[in-house]
Amino acid sequence: MTKYINTNLFIDGQWCEAESRRTIDVFNPASGEKIGFVSYAGIEDLERCVKASVDGFARWRKVPAVERAATMRKAAALMRERVQEIACFLTMEQGKPILEARTEVLGAADIIEWFADEGRRVYGRIVPPRNIDVQQMVIQEPVGPVAAFTPWNFPITQVVRKLCGALATGCSFIVKAPEETPASPAALIRAFADAGVPRGVLGLVYGNPTEISKFLISHPAIRKVTFTGSTSVGKHLASLAGLHMKRATMELGGHAPVIIAEDADLELAVKSLSAAKFRNAGQVCISPTRFLVHNSLRDDFADALVKYVEALRMGDGLIETTTLGPLANARRVMAIKSLVSNARQAGAKVATGGEVSGDRGNFFAPTVLLDVPLDAEIFNQEPFGPIVAMRGFDSLDEAVEEANRLPYGLASYAFTKSVRNVHMLSQSLEVGMLWVNQPAAAWPEMPFGGVKDSGYGSEGGPEALQAYLTQKSVSVMCS
Repeated sequence: MTKYINTNLFIDGQWCEAESRRTIDVFNPASGEKIGFVSYAGIEDLERCVKASVDGFARWRKVPAVERAATMRKAAALMRERVQEIACFLTMEQGKPILEARTEVLGAADIIEWFADEGRRVYGRIVPPRNIDVQQMVIQEPVGPVAAFTPWNFPITQVVRKLCGALATGCSFIVKAPEETPASPAALIRAFADAGVPRGVLGLVYGNPTEISKFLISHPAIRKVTFTGSTSVGKHLASLAGLHMKRATMELGGHAPVIIAEDADLELAVKSLSAAKFRNAGQVCISPTRFLVHNSLRDDFADALVKYVEALRMGDGLIETTTLGPLANARRVMAIKSLVSNARQAGAKVATGGEVSGDRGNFFAPTVLLDVPLDAEIFNQEPFGPIVAMRGFDSLDEAVEEANRLPYGLASYAFTKSVRNVHMLSQSLEVGMLWVNQPAAAWPEMPFGGVKDSGYGSEGGPEALQAYLTQKSVSVMCS
C-alpha cells in the first residue's frame, strides 16, 4: 500500500514550503479522513516563481527541439515506471477507481510522447518574394512564460496537455494545480524535473485561486494563459487575460448530448455510453449527459442501461474490484441531490439510484432518470456526477434542435448505422467534438476543445502547439 505524501511547492528547481508555512488539508473522498496537506503559496512565493520562470524561459527556448523531445520522453518513461505509486496518490485524493487512475497516468505518458515528437515538427516557411533580391521568411517562436490553471477531476491529464504544449515549443510553465488533489500533479512535475528539465522552466503552486490567478494573469512576464474549468470562472479569467493582452486557451464546461437514432446498434450504444457516463463517477467535462433516444428504442435502451448500472460495484477506489468510486467532495454530493430532487419535482421518473449511498465518504448511487422535462435543471446545468438524464424524440431534426439549444458546445455522441445521418449530424451539431458509435477517444493527435460557452482553442493535435507560438515575419534584402 502506497503511503500518501504531503505536497510542497516547486519553485526554481526546488521543492519548498510556502514562505508563510501555511498549508491546506487534503481528504480522502472515500472515507472523509484527512490524509495529508499541501503548501499554500502567498504573493512572495508567486513572485519567486515568476522570476524563476522568466530565467527558465531564457534557457529552455535555446534548447534544440530534438533535445527538448528527448527530455520529455525521459519524463514519459518515468511516469510509466512510477505508474502504481502515482495512481495510488490519485485514487486516495480524488476517489476514482485504481484502474482508471492507472489509465490516466499511462495516458499522460502517451500524451507526453506525442507532444515531444510534434514539437520537432514546428516549422516556419520560406515565402516566394516579389523581388528576386529579397528573402522572405516566417519564423515561429515560443510565446514566453505560461500560466496554467487546472481542476481536480483529472489532476494529471488536465495539467499534462498544457505542460506539453508549452515545453514542446520552448515555453516555461507555471501551473496552479488543484488543492484538493495535489500529490498526483506534483508527481507529474517531479517526473519532468527528474528527467532533466532545467531550473525555472517548471513551477507548481497551490493556494487561493482568485489571488493566484489575478497575480499571474496580470504579471507582465506571463504571456499565455490556459484554463480548464467552469464556464463562469473561465469567462472571468478570459476577461482578465484580455485586459492585459494575453493570449488564452479556455476549455470550459459542457453538457454533452447523446443522440441514439432509430437505426442505432442498441447493444453497442449501451456498452459504450455506460462506460463513458460512469467513468470517474461522471465527473468528466466530456461525459455524456443529455440522452436523447428515439422513441422506438427508448424503453429497451432504458432497461438495458438500468441493468448495467445496477451491476456497478461502488466503493473505495483502491479496491481492485471497484468500478464506481465516490464523488470528489461533499459539494458534488449536495449538487447531485439537488438536481435529482428538482427532476423528480418536474415529473421525471427515477429508474434506479437517486440517493446518497452509505454514511461514510461522498458516495452517490448511480442514477437513471427517465422522461426528463426540458425545463428540469439537469437538462440545463452540467450535472458532473453519476447520473443519466434521458428523454425520447421522434425525428433527428428534433434531436439536433435540442442538442444545440444550450450555450454549451464541447462534446457530443451519436449512434446510427446511416452514413446520411452521420453526415447530417457532423454538419449540424454545434460542438467541438463528436464521437459516433464509440465512447470518447480523446487521443492527443486530435483537437480537444469546444465552441460557444465551452471555450476556445485546442489542447490536442498540431493545433494545440500553435497557442504557444508566435509568428515573426522576416524580410531580408540580399543585394
